[in-house]
Amino acid sequence: MEIRVLGPLVAQLDRTSVVPSAAKPRQVLALLALHAGQVVTVSTLLDELWGDAPPRTAPATLQTYIRQLRRMLASALGPAAVRGPKDVLCTRYGGYALDVAQAGDAVEFQRLSVAGQTALREGAPREASQLLHQALGLWRGPALADVQIGRALEIEVVRLEETRLGALDARIEADMRLGRHALLLGELTALAAQHPLHETVHAQLMLALYRCGRPSHALSSYQRLRGSLIRELALEPSIRLQRLHQAILQADPALESPAPSVVGGDDWSALPLTAAPA
Repeated sequence: MEIRVLGPLVAQLDRTSVVPSAAKPRQVLALLALHAGQVVTVSTLLDELWGDAPPRTAPATLQTYIRQLRRMLASALGPAAVRGPKDVLCTRYGGYALDVAQAGDAVEFQRLSVAGQTALREGAPREASQLLHQALGLWRGPALADVQIGRALEIEVVRLEETRLGALDARIEADMRLGRHALLLGELTALAAQHPLHETVHAQLMLALYRCGRPSHALSSYQRLRGSLIRELALEPSIRLQRLHQAILQADPALESPAPSVVGGDDWSALPLTAAPA
């Protein structure tokens, strides 16, 4: 069974979709898909569907949704299938589970993301960039973009988005270490506009602008971030950002792009983006 949650929900058997059109059965399938191979308790499913105000008929209605999903699975499996719908959408003690052999896109994203960030920490930016580009390429839009989101799914969607942003930060850092700052300017400018309080994105944008010979724009980016932080959170930028700001003002040589002979190696350490100068 193919499961994809990094974008609109996809769940199909032999290229036949088993995603229901009705909102609540789709929610049930999405939550089971995110926890494929694990039991999702009845109480978690009820909380996802109705929150603090479930109707008296909620348990029976949930069973109806499970039967609807199994009918779709039965149709996709066909009469000659070795496994039946109850073998795929299993009843377990206290809840239900999707028994699928194929890892979904969220699992593959996590695997590639961890491997890429490990490579970056170990000083292999080229390998890190390749792995993280692959990981982020699995995203087709916001997670579960076409699914109604309740409390349980909201937690999972926020977790996935935070993981995506972490992988994106690491991928940009790897590309910066490879001297690709000019190619990143458009992407970083858009990200800074989308995330006006995200310090790492602004630090990356400042460094890219400086390396492209635009120190005044880098300083303006810092001032925009500082203004947003003070206005929204009554906070000054972190010490790391303040040190990067000072380094740009002083035209610190440590901010220059890494030499090509260094870029290919595995022992190059990060610039002030991750280790600000004193």
